Amino acid sequence: MTIEDSYNFRRITERLTTSGVVSVAQLSDLHHEGYEAVINLLPDSSEHAVADEARIVQEHGLDYVYIPVDFDAPTHADLEAFAEAMTARTDQKVHVHCAANYRVSAFYSLYALRNGLCTEHEADELVQDVWDSTEHPAWNAFIMAERARRTT
Repeated sequence: MTIEDSYNFRRITERLTTSGVVSVAQLSDLHHEGYEAVINLLPDSSEHAVADEARIVQEHGLDYVYIPVDFDAPTHADLEAFAEAMTARTDQKVHVHCAANYRVSAFYSLYALRNGLCTEHEADELVQDVWDSTEHPAWNAFIMAERARRTT
């Protein structure tokens, strides 16, 4: 079982993949697949979190970034931490995950839009390919606020 078998897996580029929940085996094999870093947006308190994820990833020689994003209350600070982590790893092969790829798709779409990596329509597609953020008012408001922030 590879990372491509993880829940809601998406290949964004050859150097960037995203998904929802991952297994210990998938995390342990990332180095064999050429990955250099993992960014985890899933709080450790989640029932879907992998126990000792940081240790597992780091034992296999990968960089690990943990940004616990509260699904019910995403923040600008969370997005900024994500953007900083992504920018610092632009030359690395990275896998970003959470529970269902909802947090990740929203954050990556905003990051990509902010950095000119996609159009607003393409940013919408990145999210809508995985989920409907309008069904989650906190996320819909967050995405709209962050988009408005970039135009001011």
